[in-house]
Amino acid sequence: MRILNTLYYYRPHFSGLTVYTERLARALVSRGHQVTVLTSQYERSLPLVERIDGVDVRRVPVAFNVSKGPIMPTFLYRAARLIPEHDVLHLHVPQLEAAPLSLLGRAFGVPVVLTYHCDLLLPPSLLNVLANRISNLANLISIKTTNAIVVNSRDYAEESPLLSRRLEKIEIIPPPIEMPEPEPAFVQSMRERFKIAEGDPVIGMAARLATEKGVEVLAQAMPVVLKEMPGARVLFVGQYENVMGEEAYRLRLLPQIEALGDHWTFLGVLQQSEFAAFFKMCDVTVLPSLNSTESFGMVQVESMLSGTPVVASDIPGVRMPTQTTGMGLTFPPGDADKLAAALLQVLKNPENYTNDHASVMAQYSSDVVSDKYETLFAKIISSV
Repeated sequence: MRILNTLYYYRPHFSGLTVYTERLARALVSRGHQVTVLTSQYERSLPLVERIDGVDVRRVPVAFNVSKGPIMPTFLYRAARLIPEHDVLHLHVPQLEAAPLSLLGRAFGVPVVLTYHCDLLLPPSLLNVLANRISNLANLISIKTTNAIVVNSRDYAEESPLLSRRLEKIEIIPPPIEMPEPEPAFVQSMRERFKIAEGDPVIGMAARLATEKGVEVLAQAMPVVLKEMPGARVLFVGQYENVMGEEAYRLRLLPQIEALGDHWTFLGVLQQSEFAAFFKMCDVTVLPSLNSTESFGMVQVESMLSGTPVVASDIPGVRMPTQTTGMGLTFPPGDADKLAAALLQVLKNPENYTNDHASVMAQYSSDVVSDKYETLFAKIISSV
């Protein structure tokens, strides 16, 4: 099959949506399919055409950005040239161009699959209110015109104002998860590098420093945790500086984090081998997301595959991994006291939140997920 993916950001950009698309594309290439990614040239230093792990990446120049959305005047033109050359068009939303892209697919007789990663809920501002409304309209049109809609969980689809109207089109496919087993010596060297004393509880968080991630909730919960566990530390993995559209949030949050002193450490973006060791170093990880821009949280399953339990917000989709595996707890979103209580419960009783690697992998591995996508693509191609 010849599969055309469209999304705003692809490698070397790092986000959950990017990682999802990259893993799926790489897995489908390994199965003998031709995969093309049409995306933005969000940095001018990036080549317009590149081949990454067998995936044909085509980048479109960006004129300017509206909040986190790149404005690319030639994007639809480039898409119109590529769509007829492919067997299926795979849209990844949020993406304002999803509606015209879906209509182009219909016009060229190419079936369209839409993977609905999450709702778009930008921070409050006049411009962002307009962007949210346009995005919702684009999603509504694309949901109506696409052949199939993939979501991470039925829980999220049923709670979404848009997806709940089209449940007959919904296909449940979990995100592709990959997590190598790190060498014990490497884990130990990382513990020494970041001065993790034996016996000190380690709370991990892996995310961008972005408004919707709820980082401040963890910062507010830490003084309560430290009263009972004075040696507890937070290790924060991910981009925490120069996050697009989030500088004001970072400056607002920094005083809370700086007040925690050595109990909070930013590690930055890690390589895959370091990422695996990070989860092994942690006693628990946290996903305190605040709203439906988070629909699942792949880092939860990556943590679980490393044997590390999770405390996550009790919001649609995000609450599913702990429910299906038993490897953690949920708490009301935004409630720092409840987060602190959940963290202390897991840290004091880790044996209650374990599961075997194989059962978790059987649900979420890239092979399992790519097989489901391959079946779905073949089904809709044959029905057109």
